[in-house]
Amino acid sequence: MTQAAALDFDHVELLIGTVENAADANAKAVRNTVLSPRFYTTDFDAMDKLNIEPVRAEWDIMMKEYEGDNNHDHFQRDAAFADEVRELMPQLSPEMRQEFLDFLISSLTSEFSGCILYNEVRKHVKNPDIKQLMTFMARDESRHAGFINQSLRDFDLGIDLGQLKRTKSYTFFKPKFIFYATYLSEKIGYARYITIYRQLEKHPDKRFHPIFRWFERWCNDEFRHGESFALIMRANPDLLRGVNLLWIRFFILAVYATMYVRDHTRPLLHEAMGFESTEYDYEVFRITSDIARQVFPVEVDIDHPAFRAGMTRLVELSIANAKAKERGGVIGLLGRATTAVQAAFTFGRLYLLPVKKNTLPADIRMQPTW
Repeated sequence: MTQAAALDFDHVELLIGTVENAADANAKAVRNTVLSPRFYTTDFDAMDKLNIEPVRAEWDIMMKEYEGDNNHDHFQRDAAFADEVRELMPQLSPEMRQEFLDFLISSLTSEFSGCILYNEVRKHVKNPDIKQLMTFMARDESRHAGFINQSLRDFDLGIDLGQLKRTKSYTFFKPKFIFYATYLSEKIGYARYITIYRQLEKHPDKRFHPIFRWFERWCNDEFRHGESFALIMRANPDLLRGVNLLWIRFFILAVYATMYVRDHTRPLLHEAMGFESTEYDYEVFRITSDIARQVFPVEVDIDHPAFRAGMTRLVELSIANAKAKERGGVIGLLGRATTAVQAAFTFGRLYLLPVKKNTLPADIRMQPTW
């Protein structure tokens, strides 16, 4: 096990906090940190001007897929769900319970973030293509968030989604940043879920909660959402040229680094599924990088030794920052400032590493075959 993955629970608790009741769960969902999912808003007028005519044939096929709604009956708990919860949950250690709750809350917040963004775009744009797409994607993300919330209610920790919408702060992103970040979020979400599903398909004895049985069809929703943003970007090729290549590089690295640090606060969760956090993350990075070649002309070199060393360093700095925060006072404040500077420097070094260049394929659409 790598140094970054070998965290004891004291360090994990510093990073993820402890959830004991519904108030804690709701406070965690509302809180904005570097690692927590955020809510976004954007320039709706600019979204209205998008042109998808260069990819009209692929777009119309995709819209028919959305209309077909092959997951309309998927997010229903079957009779065995409650039985599995009653049987398996008491077997979790207190530490494992906290990691699983953190996973559920952050996953719900991420799904609901997509629902809020897509619904807001739907309400504010007149462009019929974009309005139709956002309606379908908001529908899907609402189902996902609601399904996770049902599992939190099994712990008496349900999130008040209406209150979350009203109280969580929003970050403004230009449309192009929304496209880069959300495309990556949807595709990496697919890669995460399918990697977990395939692992537990091979090792059903390690499936400690029934929600994982839903992951295969669920992550295909995420995959299709990513396809939608891929078509938008390929239809507007200026988004993939010039200085925008620097932004693409930034968002790939930011999404990967955030996932890596957050996942290394959950070593017991991955261990329970038969993973080691570092190995799991690099498998997810590999799948995401393979997929993203459909639209991004550049990709980060995840196998570069300096990339791997930098990711490990970011985990170490995240732990040090959390310990300084807990310490408090002037010494704690200085410690947090120091780790923040060191983290920015580490991220900068990662950003300056050589990248791989891709030739974009003629056929944009992909199938979720992983």
